[in-house]
Amino acid sequence: QVQLVESGGGLVQAGDSLRLSCVASGRTENINHMSWFRQAPGKEREFVATILRLIGSSRYKTSVKGRFTISRNNAKNTLYLQMNNLKPEDAGVYYCAAATRPGTGSNLNNFDYWGQGTQVTVSS
Repeated sequence: QVQLVESGGGLVQAGDSLRLSCVASGRTENINHMSWFRQAPGKEREFVATILRLIGSSRYKTSVKGRFTISRNNAKNTLYLQMNNLKPEDAGVYYCAAATRPGTGSNLNNFDYWGQGTQVTVSS
């Protein structure tokens, strides 16, 4: 079992930055890759970014490329999402997720563990 706890959300203005963190505990050695997803009110949960736990390669949703950076610190079992130049459309509940099997990193169904989410609100 793996437990995930997100933090770092908040209320910011458009153009501001936030850094989200996700601390993993338990059998973290079984994690293959981790991702950030977000869900706005009335919308489906969507992929934001993914990273392979061991080699660190990453991939992003097109609309956040160049503004968001996903990273991890394996020694601290922590996943990060640095979000710069935030836009109102970036608002939502952000979830981190961990998968034990290889995958694209963007398919919700491939993830075994989810955090409780952290709210990001961006005012215009």
